[in-house]
Amino acid sequence: MATIHKIGRRKTAVARVYLADGKGNITVNNKSLENYFPTAILQYKVKQALTLTNQADSFDVKVTVQGGGSTGQAEAVRLAISRAICEINPENRLALKPEGLLTRDPRMVERKKFGQKKARKKYQFSKR
Repeated sequence: MATIHKIGRRKTAVARVYLADGKGNITVNNKSLENYFPTAILQYKVKQALTLTNQADSFDVKVTVQGGGSTGQAEAVRLAISRAICEINPENRLALKPEGLLTRDPRMVERKKFGQKKARKKYQFSKR
């Protein structure tokens, strides 16, 4: 199998995933998964698509991710891995789609408006 390249995004994070046959090694920005995402929740999010399709030990995953925070990066990696797994075998779509792993989360930070403190917060109004 040739290496499969997919992109995932979440907020301002962009993850590029390269999936190849292997033993289940996951490297993120040339670091191990445990070093780059230290909490168990973020590691679970990254591995979620692989565990749902029972392919955690059959692929080596190389990830380059930039922008955003740690949660946004983990969810961007999850989307990219899900897309790559669906390209390998379209039947995996049936397991991933109901879990919402193939949906790009559109929520972004709302822009700040002029004449206001933040996106929605206003300056204090003084009547007199």
